[in-house]
Amino acid sequence: MTHNFESLINDFNSFGITLTEKQLIQLDKYYDLLVYWNNKMNLTAITEFDEVCKLHFTDSVSSFKFFDFKQDDLSVIDIGTGAGFPGIVLKIVFPNLNVTLLDSLNKRINFLNEVIDQLSLNEQGSIKTVHGRAEDFSDSKKGELREKYDVAVSRAVARFSTLCEYCLPYIKVGGKFLSYKGDKAKEEVNEASSAIFLLGGKLNSINEFMLPGTDVQRAICIIDKVQPTSSKYPRKAGTPQKSPL
Repeated sequence: MTHNFESLINDFNSFGITLTEKQLIQLDKYYDLLVYWNNKMNLTAITEFDEVCKLHFTDSVSSFKFFDFKQDDLSVIDIGTGAGFPGIVLKIVFPNLNVTLLDSLNKRINFLNEVIDQLSLNEQGSIKTVHGRAEDFSDSKKGELREKYDVAVSRAVARFSTLCEYCLPYIKVGGKFLSYKGDKAKEEVNEASSAIFLLGGKLNSINEFMLPGTDVQRAICIIDKVQPTSSKYPRKAGTPQKSPL
């Protein structure tokens, strides 16, 4: 390894996660690939090692405080995964997961495929990428991924009602949507209450905390999928963002 992971190890320990040597090597290689590819395309504005560890790696696994990713055969879709946060990090730390990474930009998909290959992330469980908009693969008529997943996760920046329309159609009844949000989480969730209901969801919890060793407030908002999503949703591509429910 070429970097000092002592601080990251302590942060993960605070969440009840003990990293193996193999996982540290994978995170080390992931960081190097992120920086290399970021010189060719815009993946993240955060590139300094300690900040990537804190604001990307640690943040990505923070949801484990509130949801057990160690369950057998758990299927997870990361909507708007970008550079692979949180999906790639969750797969490294919980190799049992079956992960789908969905993103609308093909350049990012190429990067993610390189990470998957270089880190050998398909050795246990599975991981794949899907190129397209969130509305494309959960359509009630031709969406082959509609209501196929136990869990949807997203760190994407969008109004909560929009994120719910993107994510809830992918989740099986009995599954959960875990949204990574900031200090206005309660306000955003309250504004989206009607959208959550219309899409077959029910608020489970809003879990606020500070990232370890920072003054950065985060929240994991958990929505239970309690009813099948109406065939009306998601609406055609672009509509959830332009006209939130």
